[in-house]
Amino acid sequence: MIIGEYTTKVSEKKRIAIPKKFRDELGENLILTRGYENCLVLVSENQWKGLASEVVNGSFINKDIRDTSRFLVGSATEVIPDSQGRIVIPQPLFTHANFSEEVVFLGLVNWVEIWSKSDWAERLKYLEKNGDQIAQEIAKLNNQAK
Repeated sequence: MIIGEYTTKVSEKKRIAIPKKFRDELGENLILTRGYENCLVLVSENQWKGLASEVVNGSFINKDIRDTSRFLVGSATEVIPDSQGRIVIPQPLFTHANFSEEVVFLGLVNWVEIWSKSDWAERLKYLEKNGDQIAQEIAKLNNQAK
């Protein structure tokens, strides 16, 4: 299961080492793309196929589908970790995620998010402050779906 939180340093060559636990779960052929709230999303090739099909299977006429495709699919890149589990972050993704010296990996069951350490600290404060309200909104959505 892809869970946990790990911090690692960014090398001068914009390389980061994926935690071994995540590499073991995700496999070797990975997709890295933009995520929301300025993070990056890392998924296995199989997970990507499901995610991408959800994004692009709507109508081309729908602006939201086109925009979501541009955001997620347009920035996606295939990455294969080296023998030490490191990947190079392409400049557009590096810039999107505000990376500097350290990053935080978050395992979220089906995907991994990669955050700049400072952005994750800010987001975590927001989640701690608003967690109850967010949980109530999710409960409402779940009840509407039934």
